[in-house]
Amino acid sequence: MATQVLQFIELSSQERKLATPLPELARGDTVELHVQRRRGGQDRVPLPPRAAALVRTVVEHLMRGEKVAVLAEDREVSPNEAAAILGMSRPLVVHRMDVGDLPFRYVGKHRRAKLRDVLVLKDKVDKQRVALEELAEETERLMRDHGL
Repeated sequence: MATQVLQFIELSSQERKLATPLPELARGDTVELHVQRRRGGQDRVPLPPRAAALVRTVVEHLMRGEKVAVLAEDREVSPNEAAAILGMSRPLVVHRMDVGDLPFRYVGKHRRAKLRDVLVLKDKVDKQRVALEELAEETERLMRDHGL
């Protein structure tokens, strides 16, 4: 049974209208989840500050109508899933694996890469894209201003 690494959640416009935004937190504030049981009873679960910050971030994105996915970095992903995360084609991901840019292992005949390695490559690729865009802008400026 295949599990989907990227599972996006979004709120309908009706759900967003009914939801209450989370209040700003001040230093020392605590956050608890309040679970109201269907058959009566309730639970309160205190959240550590970092977990509360994550919940706040997720809710903010959902309230803006954005889709949200939470990923665990120790998961292994297929080339198709890595391609979705990296925003590139599956063949390019396989090429990156073959040239050593993305560590992977075989599970039977199937390739698997650690999500943390995919995210490291994504950061590298994103930085390269920014650098190339800056270089292109500088080249255009030089051509425009100096006729080069």
